[in-house]
Amino acid sequence: MSHEYKRHGTTTPFAALNVLTGTVSGMHTQRRRREEFLSFMNEVVADYPDQEIHVILDNLSTHKPKHDAWLARHPNVHFHFTPTHASWLNQVEVWFSILERQALKHSSFQSPREERARIDAFISAYNRNARPFNWKATAVRSSHPRRSIADFRE
Repeated sequence: MSHEYKRHGTTTPFAALNVLTGTVSGMHTQRRRREEFLSFMNEVVADYPDQEIHVILDNLSTHKPKHDAWLARHPNVHFHFTPTHASWLNQVEVWFSILERQALKHSSFQSPREERARIDAFISAYNRNARPFNWKATAVRSSHPRRSIADFRE
């Protein structure tokens, strides 16, 4: 007897974490293109009118066009990019991990709508008790340290 997996579609979540309050805002789209990213950014900007906004992003191509007309039209928004392979520096990635563990892990959804409803319910519940992350690192070490010739002594 074999198990057959039926994929019922996907959803692309976008999330913004307010590091001062710990609250999260989110949006779902069917695709992950620059157009959807900017639609989400327009919602974020609308939530914080006339405020300076600093956005920490990974190096996804939709975040980094060659000529950023949107960013030029929003001088109060500043994009900062994490180094490659350092997404752990972005606190919203910590929140995505919490979402995965507490709301999505071991779940099965019949449709993207059902998955979106679970994510939205989680965001709503999370925001009721949101607190900023007490995030600190005392030292940064590679999880896979490489040996060098200097490590070998006679």
